[in-house]
Amino acid sequence: MKILVVEDNFADAEFIVELLSDQPGPSLDIVKAKDLSSAVSLLSGNGIELVLLDLGLPDSQGIGTVRTLRNQYPRIPILVLTGLDDEETGILALHEGAQDYLVKGRMNGPSLVRSIRYAYERNRFEEELIRKNEELLKVTEDLKRSNNDLERFAYVASHDLQEPLRMVTSFAQLLEKQYKGRLGTDADEYIGFMTEGATRMSALINDLLDYSRVHSRVTPFEPVDVDDAIDKVISNLKVRIAERGAEISRGEMPVVLADRIQIIRLIQNLVSNAIKFCPKERNPEIRIDALRDGAQWIFSVRDNGIGINRKYADKIFEIFKRLHTREEYPGTGIGLAICRRIVERHGGKIWVECGEGNGSTFSFTLPVYEAVE
Repeated sequence: MKILVVEDNFADAEFIVELLSDQPGPSLDIVKAKDLSSAVSLLSGNGIELVLLDLGLPDSQGIGTVRTLRNQYPRIPILVLTGLDDEETGILALHEGAQDYLVKGRMNGPSLVRSIRYAYERNRFEEELIRKNEELLKVTEDLKRSNNDLERFAYVASHDLQEPLRMVTSFAQLLEKQYKGRLGTDADEYIGFMTEGATRMSALINDLLDYSRVHSRVTPFEPVDVDDAIDKVISNLKVRIAERGAEISRGEMPVVLADRIQIIRLIQNLVSNAIKFCPKERNPEIRIDALRDGAQWIFSVRDNGIGINRKYADKIFEIFKRLHTREEYPGTGIGLAICRRIVERHGGKIWVECGEGNGSTFSFTLPVYEAVE
């Protein structure tokens, strides 16, 4: 290891060299400098791996000496040498980037070598940590860019598919209207398949658009009264609620800082699912509650539906994940993925507590909003 000793006092410099020379282990290559300017010159291209730095030099005094050296050579570990047992000065040196500080009058060979090894290893660890952080930042940026590209692609692809799909749907409906019963039962069946497929594809594209817009088409966060959001959901679903005789009750709701449109969409997806996945022989009963837990609200939507097998509790939030056939329960398998995306955008998490045949409770968290008066 090549060490630079920056010390203007000849006796102190020789004492340090002697201490290091007398210690067992690999030999150390020691270079000396009497002032800061000489030290800066020696650090340039000479392979110095560590600096022993006196704070009192002819051309630099105090903590500014450490700061100057760190600014020019931030990757080289520094051990500060001080003539006074001044803990405050040592801590200031550490704050400026020194690895350790030593009091000259208390130094001995073993403690000096130990401090050098510690400083060198600690610096290596910090260098590795910096490198890993830089790699992580690059991966994060690449992932963010990739996600943005995927969102743009999903939006553009879905949007551009709408026009030809509308044409297919229109002509399929026209064929059904004009030729149903005239081309034979097979033709009627084929036209029905075509119409149904086009309708299903349209629903899928619309849901994909909604999924991509969770981040790309957003409105600024604002205070949202969740009670009002639930009223809006009930209004939007009033026909389905009436058809199924659903009963929706709620506890006291808070005001949260959120995207109002997305909060309505989130609650509406959960309530709509609760109605859809309730057996035909019973009326849906849905309960919405909110409980404060420290700095977050825990919202829950409990139903008396068919429930979910616990082994699928995490998978149901994946896009296109379906647990039933379209004939049993229609849908695209994107609704809960949209819910998770909305919750995560708001800094929360979503999960389900379930048991087959015993209903389900979907819960999600949102940060507490403290209004500034």
